[in-house]
Amino acid sequence: MEKSMSKVPKLDEKSKSSKNFVLKHIIKDVADFKEGNWIKCEREQHFNAKWFLQIMRNESHLGIHVFCEPIVPNKDEWSIETKLEFKMIVNDDNSVIKTFKCCFDDDEGWGYDNFVKWVDINNYLVDNKLTIEVKVEIRKMAGFGKEILMKFDESVADLSDIVLIVNDRKFYLSKYFLSLQSSHFKTLFSGKFNESQKNKLELKDIDPDDFQNFLELIHGESSNDDDTVEGVLHLSEMFHAPTAIRRCEEFLLEKSKKKSEKKFKLALRYGLENLKTKCLSEITTISDIQSIVSSDPKEMDVQTAMILLQKCLSFSNK
Repeated sequence: MEKSMSKVPKLDEKSKSSKNFVLKHIIKDVADFKEGNWIKCEREQHFNAKWFLQIMRNESHLGIHVFCEPIVPNKDEWSIETKLEFKMIVNDDNSVIKTFKCCFDDDEGWGYDNFVKWVDINNYLVDNKLTIEVKVEIRKMAGFGKEILMKFDESVADLSDIVLIVNDRKFYLSKYFLSLQSSHFKTLFSGKFNESQKNKLELKDIDPDDFQNFLELIHGESSNDDDTVEGVLHLSEMFHAPTAIRRCEEFLLEKSKKKSEKKFKLALRYGLENLKTKCLSEITTISDIQSIVSSDPKEMDVQTAMILLQKCLSFSNK
């Protein structure tokens, strides 16, 4: 799936996976989940599509599937290449994690009919509750997109001095302008690398639609919306583009309809201090804390963890 890369200086390893999210469901009373029962979980919108889990108890096993419904794709044919990680974790000794790659291109779901044996289900319960998570990592999308606000194609070739190629899509750009907006491109074009003398370079591990949205943003367009902002943030951090990061944070603060827990995770991941402060200020109950705490504790810094702990203590004393 990955293409070979030209000798562009390597970016941070953490920057590679830009489009990912977690679908989560808790079965609160497993004893009532009888054979033949199934649960169709609430739909969640991520990256211009609606996603949901379907959980079933069929015969002697628990089955878990992920479904995807595109939101008005640009074409009749659409596809989303993904890596799915299914897991049920109680502690380090009791866990089931299964991972595979698949491509959504119709209304059929992907998953496991026989994820675990039902006779073993008690090994994964906490207070008779079963927590199921599926991490979705999007590798490639086709047939999606939005209105193009600014062209970077052959029509502006006379005004460009560099062509950046992303998944066979050519972007005609200015080295000078990119260098003003991004310290990564400034270093790349400064003369210290062989690439500084070239007029055509290939970038890998980048979604061309995300790159289009990033370019529109740094050129002054209002390209952010709730489907595009995370991809733009990812590239803004990757390319060390502080103005773009600031504009993404402003969108999340002022216009975004994303849930607080999603905003909080983005704030932690990309160091958006103003957004993090706002999310923390909106926490008024223990359930608020439970909803925003990440399933991966490594995403949270010590200072933020201490603030949440103080809030927990404050709430418990009331």
